[in-house]
Amino acid sequence: MSVEERDPVSGYLTTGHVWNGITELNSPVPRIVFAFMVVTHLYALVAWFLLPAWPLGQTFTKGLLGIDQKTAVAADIAAANADRADWMDALATHDFETIRADPDLMARALATAEPLFGQNCQVCHGANGIGGPGYPRLNDNIWVWGGTADEIATTLRVGINADHPDTHFAQMPAFGRDGLLTGTEISVLTDYVQTLGAGVMADDPSDGALLFQTNCAGCHGEDARGISGSGAPNLTDGDWLYGGDATNLRHGLVVGRQGQMPSWQSRLTEAEIRAMALYVEDLSGTAP
Repeated sequence: MSVEERDPVSGYLTTGHVWNGITELNSPVPRIVFAFMVVTHLYALVAWFLLPAWPLGQTFTKGLLGIDQKTAVAADIAAANADRADWMDALATHDFETIRADPDLMARALATAEPLFGQNCQVCHGANGIGGPGYPRLNDNIWVWGGTADEIATTLRVGINADHPDTHFAQMPAFGRDGLLTGTEISVLTDYVQTLGAGVMADDPSDGALLFQTNCAGCHGEDARGISGSGAPNLTDGDWLYGGDATNLRHGLVVGRQGQMPSWQSRLTEAEIRAMALYVEDLSGTAP
């Protein structure tokens, strides 16, 4: 078959290739495709001069229009902050009781805090504050440093074992590693702590009770219910940060415990901290 042969229906030249009786046509590229390519190339050429385009080592060509997306985003953020300045100022300055009494302001506080929690807290405390091994649950009413909005805001500002000068500080000694207790004593104390769910028995003469009162009661209290403001948790409520089984209890006694939460004062504004405090208080179900 001649390459110059034309298809009688379309009038296009054929390529000379036939498969199973089907003749391949030498169809031309549609003109709109060429037009599109010309337009896009012209646009690219013009954009090279008008917009930021070519890298130049540590910088780049700025373009004749001087467009800067970083500046544009900063301007948008500044405009958004200006639009919400009135109620953000209210969050920063009004007491929590006044904020709770204003449904609109309270709704704005919770809406502001929810994404902040997801960005800054959820990685450790889990979605909706469910917690995890080594990270406390925030959606219950068990608190070491206090669960009111005021107390939560303070904890957010200063952190726990953080670099803030007023940080909450708490540390459990490494009784085994530092030689404060023998291996046998640690085993006895481990077994005793596992019985504390039933409470501390008065005048208990057992070795475990004596070891507890001598080494642990100073922080956890003689009744093992913790001492407010010391950072030592209640050991009788069945709520365990690292696990209440013998393996985890013994490990904690041997190597000690010292959790850490950063200070958010330099990372979040006062309004954001207070909004977060209200949000966490709301998660716990203890809000008035």
